[in-house]
Parts: sequence; C-alpha cells; structure tokens
Amino acid sequence: MNESSYRDHENHSSEIQGIGFAVITLSDTRTPADDKSGKLIQQMIHDAGHQTVCYELVPDDPERIAAALEEALLDANVEVIVTNGSTGISQRDTVIEVVSQLLEKELKGFGELFRLLSHEEIGAAAMLSRAVGGTIGRRALFSLPGSSNAVRLGMSQLILPQIGHIIQELNKDLPGGLG
Repeated sequence: MNESSYRDHENHSSEIQGIGFAVITLSDTRTPADDKSGKLIQQMIHDAGHQTVCYELVPDDPERIAAALEEALLDANVEVIVTNGSTGISQRDTVIEVVSQLLEKELKGFGELFRLLSHEEIGAAAMLSRAVGGTIGRRALFSLPGSSNAVRLGMSQLILPQIGHIIQELNKDLPGGLG
C-alpha cells in the first residue's frame, strides 16, 4: 500500500455514523455519579457522531461481568462494547479472563498499540495494562483500563478512528452489507 492508500484506509472509518455502543464500567468503588471514565467514554462516543445504547456500572466480579457482557450482546442495537476498569493485575482484575472466553477473534494489535502509546505517556508502567480488543460475531469489544487518561487515549487514538472500518469489515458479507 502506498501512503495515499494508507491515508484513504484511515479516513474512510469516519464515514459510518450512529454506531451503537454499550459502555460498561467495572469497579467496586465507583458510582454512576463519580464514574468519570464512563462519562468520558459516552461523551467521546457522542462527539464522534455515535450513540450510547446502554451504560452499566458492574462490580469486579467475573459472573456479573459475564452477565453484563452477555446482556449487551443480546441488544440488537449494540455494535460495540467498551469496558473500562479491571484490566490490571490485582486479584480483583478479572475482565480479561471473562472477555478472552467470549472473543472469537482477538485484535492483538489493539492491546499492543495501546501499551505502546501508553508507554509514551506513563513509561514502563504501561506493561501492567492488559487492555484487549476483539470481535464476537458482528460486534467489536474493547476493554480499557479505568483511568480517564487511558480511556481518552484508547478512544481517541485507537477505537474511534477505526470503528467505522471495523463495523464495515464485520458486516461486509451481509446481503446489502456495508462493504
């Protein structure tokens, strides 16, 4: 691919608007009132021309995380699920174990790029993040750390610039599909 093709590939992801997102904050301590990262994700989704179909705050409990993800997957209006929190290495950080069982195709580059970009901001501590992304059927799922800076980085530099293209790729073989 030449430079122009790369640019075209990046730019056409903003062509699709109105993508439906589920936002799930994973925390034992936050409340809807003080969930800054969950609010930031929703604002960024809105600002990019998409919509938050559902929002939920779930404790760091594998069964409750799995139930929240499964509920979001049952909603026909949800095309993308973004979780925040529970991606670290403490005993209570279990979202990656739950998500890994659900993903059909992992987007390894998402986690790799997230940690690379995080390293530029926070140094070697970036290796403690287990951020992951992938697909489940025709849906995309991304698990971000819970800090507002991590959410801003993941959404602005990785998820939102490519989400249109990702959804297009997941639906291009449908009759009347997007691709």
